[in-house]
Amino acid sequence: MNGTAVVYRSEAMRKLVTMVERVAHHDAAVLIAGETGSGKEMIGRTIHEQSLRCAKPFIDVNCAAFPEHLVESELFGYEKGAFSGAEATKPGLFELADQGTLFLDEVGELDARVQAKLLRVLDGAPYYRLGGSNKVSVNVRVVAATNRDLKYEVQNGKFRRDLYHRLAQFELHVPSLRERAQDIVPIAEFFLRQQCPGVKFGPDAAEALESYQWPGNVRELKNVILRTAVGLEPEATEIRAWHLPGIIYGSASPSPTNGSGNLEDVERQMILQATSENEGSQLKAAQKLGISVRTLRRKLNKYKQQANGSESPYLGKLGSFQQRYFRVTMELPITLKHNGAEIQAVTVNVSSGGVAVKSPVQLPHNATLEVSFTLEGVRSAITTKAKLAWTGPDGLAGLNFVDIHPAFQRELHQWLTERAHAEGWVEAAAGR
Repeated sequence: MNGTAVVYRSEAMRKLVTMVERVAHHDAAVLIAGETGSGKEMIGRTIHEQSLRCAKPFIDVNCAAFPEHLVESELFGYEKGAFSGAEATKPGLFELADQGTLFLDEVGELDARVQAKLLRVLDGAPYYRLGGSNKVSVNVRVVAATNRDLKYEVQNGKFRRDLYHRLAQFELHVPSLRERAQDIVPIAEFFLRQQCPGVKFGPDAAEALESYQWPGNVRELKNVILRTAVGLEPEATEIRAWHLPGIIYGSASPSPTNGSGNLEDVERQMILQATSENEGSQLKAAQKLGISVRTLRRKLNKYKQQANGSESPYLGKLGSFQQRYFRVTMELPITLKHNGAEIQAVTVNVSSGGVAVKSPVQLPHNATLEVSFTLEGVRSAITTKAKLAWTGPDGLAGLNFVDIHPAFQRELHQWLTERAHAEGWVEAAAGR
């Protein structure tokens, strides 16, 4: 492809790319459907680059980004004095895209009046700029995209039937990332090369990436790889599962999204995920889920009891993916340092991503603390930096680890795995 990288390995994307190449050589309108973040704009740009209009402008516009009263003036332009603040004539996006391609993202967001004017322009009719008296004629190929089901919108009177058929002379569907798991690692490797040339994914990291469901599709994958690359140690040459965000490397356990669960599985997954994302704060997790703290605690205790009495524990095998939502409840002395001052506190629980502590003083917000504590049964102290994630009553606070050394990270993961095994949550941990 010219300039646009379409990375794929799956048969679904191979078929789509083949169709894109065929469609590009025609001059008809194209409607691209697909979930948010799945790559619709990339497909639209590829259509332009493969077309006879490739040397002309490609103008992309997100129809949902403009306030309703500005969409018409942005698309079709306005004359000087058309409204308050219109100090000069401004050509619209259709004029800027003349002889080229106009990409209308989220076209389903257009209101009825703009839909009617867009239909006339697509039929080749000249139009007026807002407040103008001279007609404007353009030659533009329109490629539109939507994450909505426009057929359903048409049936419910929310989108013009004639405009839908005019836009969908060719209709393409971009599959979600979870529908093409073979593409996840190649796309991740592409983004990783852009950020950290020479760094590769370890087998456990690749498996974790493939196991996650990617509700945000390629856009979410790109953001995850960017965050992972930024937080990577300078000397690192390989990304392991624990380098990835907890929600990613904890996703390899059985889940209802894999098609093997029921409503109880869905509820369990949501509760465990909310608890993880809120760093163990049951109050914040309960608020996010819209349930009481008492209900949340009852559910968590139920999951633990079920795991203790089951040959196939609910939480999976931490030996492979160190699931972030597993925490060890334990009081350990912990030293916190900030601006040269030391604070002697006690841990409430410990996880691979951070600790909950009970501090005699209020901890500073938006500050990085130096943290030091010794795990029970381990000789050397864990020393790292942490940031305040949440606070609660009676000096309770949650800290997220940052800049933790890989050796300490491995020590902590090993300790958590052994504790999880001792509590009956996972299979036996590897020997130390």
